[in-house]
Amino acid sequence: METWTVKQLLEWTTDFFKKKGIEMPRLDAEILLSAAMKIKRIELYTHFETEPTETQRSIFREFVKRHGMGEPVAYLVGFKEFYSIPFKVDPNVLIPRPETELLVLETLDILKTFSERSFPIVCDVGTGSGAIAIALAKNWPKSVKQTIIVAIDISLEALKIAESNAVLNGVDNQIEFRCSDLLADVIETFDVIVCNLPYISQSEYEILPDHIKNFEPQQALLAGSQGTEIIERFSAQLSPKLKSGGHVLLECSPMIAQSVAAFFADWNFVKIIKDNAGCQRVVLATKK
Repeated sequence: METWTVKQLLEWTTDFFKKKGIEMPRLDAEILLSAAMKIKRIELYTHFETEPTETQRSIFREFVKRHGMGEPVAYLVGFKEFYSIPFKVDPNVLIPRPETELLVLETLDILKTFSERSFPIVCDVGTGSGAIAIALAKNWPKSVKQTIIVAIDISLEALKIAESNAVLNGVDNQIEFRCSDLLADVIETFDVIVCNLPYISQSEYEILPDHIKNFEPQQALLAGSQGTEIIERFSAQLSPKLKSGGHVLLECSPMIAQSVAAFFADWNFVKIIKDNAGCQRVVLATKK
């Protein structure tokens, strides 16, 4: 009987994923095999000549089959790293993207402008898995006293995931999770509001890769025919919920960044921030 070592499984699976057109075949193979063997990915390199058990190979084969059919790795293994923090994910929440880390960085820079005696109140709208709120809580500037972050989502299922992620990462005492349609049920006023709302247009949604369109929640992606509809509705609710001099930061598609910035044309300050690829990614606006 032929033996299948870790090295052989990784090589075969990487080649299989390449033929399927998967973007990161080797990385995906390593993540799935380490999950099947219940070891850290780095440990695969010290187990190259190890032969996984039949149970481990069976789990791995199922992972490979499903990923080959388009199911995202993050949903298969049940977690995704974001801002060097582990997050539980399932099909009720969008998989956190690396480009959203820019939104966290820019928000942390805003928080650094508050004095050590300040208790800025922050709101994360459309929290999903809780990635933004939790990353902010874990990296809160030392010069600013910590306060409660209000994290909002319209989906109760998403909020359950977000709450479990807050517990997992030890910041559940810093975040208050609430169900609301954007800011409709919020009575506080905030110093900073940050959000990654749906911004995909209908035409863009129709041509999304199958591994996104067929598996991730449509509600977290599709905004409407133009892609700006939900952000426009959010911007109409915003002014009474933001303190004078307060800041709002929104992630958006480069295709609609100018349109989003136009919603804040009469504000005190508006800036479009580019990501590492040079794409317009975050709109920052400051209220008068």
